Amino acid sequence: MLGKYSLLDASAAEYTEPMTQSIRWLQDEIADRMLQKLDIVKLEVKDVLVIPDFPGAHAPFLTKRFPGVRFHSAPDCELSSFALFKLRMVRFWNSRMKSTPLISLNDYKKTGRINLPDNSVDLVFSVLFMQDLADPKHFLQECWRVLKEGGLLAVSYLGPDTAKELRLDGLAQQLPLKGLASPWDMHDMGDALLGERFSDPVMDMEFLGLNYESDVVLLSDARALNLLESKDQNTAFGAPLPKKLTLEVVYGHAWALGKHLAKAQDHVAYIDPNQIGRKTRSDSA
Repeated sequence: MLGKYSLLDASAAEYTEPMTQSIRWLQDEIADRMLQKLDIVKLEVKDVLVIPDFPGAHAPFLTKRFPGVRFHSAPDCELSSFALFKLRMVRFWNSRMKSTPLISLNDYKKTGRINLPDNSVDLVFSVLFMQDLADPKHFLQECWRVLKEGGLLAVSYLGPDTAKELRLDGLAQQLPLKGLASPWDMHDMGDALLGERFSDPVMDMEFLGLNYESDVVLLSDARALNLLESKDQNTAFGAPLPKKLTLEVVYGHAWALGKHLAKAQDHVAYIDPNQIGRKTRSDSA
């Protein structure tokens, strides 16, 4: 029996397919909501980093919104070789035949560096990634580094109230629960963005409800979301499993402004001397 998904807001569609070790449908849904939030943002984009990247409607939307955009793709680690090849070809087409090398998420997790030069992209678009990072602040630092002056960071991730039903007394002791690597609420994210020199952060949050008819599908989806250990998949539970999982989805975007300023110390920002122009009489005339 398939799990049945229904989102809590009145305008949402109903989903009738299990995630079964993939959160692709959820990534696509959240990406669509992020793009709706960016509809009112005025931004010129020539280069965009999508991290993680995955097959979905977000790329055609960005291509239409920003004609001539070039995609810097960091493919989802779960993609098969064929799916990776297909994604690469699609991104090449989306970028109007402008070739860019793929960015490895595995390399980022090992080295802590996004394989892009400083000041190279106008938009970083990241869907449901940060909750799985042990050091999300470092990710924000890397986003700041690769963004151009005036660029925009747009992120979404799972917040600390995700799957709160699995942490109820009597059930939590029986399940191989995994905590989110970075259980930040939206206030934590707003503070972190300001701490990493981003400007004008805008934060938002919503709860999405997933309703289930099958315990097997619920457990499979919880593993796909990295909420349960992958072992002990056939364990019997004494306490009944819930018929619903709640996802807390946090959204945020912020601007990379004042990149010529050194990081503030003791509330004082320092200007690079190379950024100071000399005013001449002709300038003031």
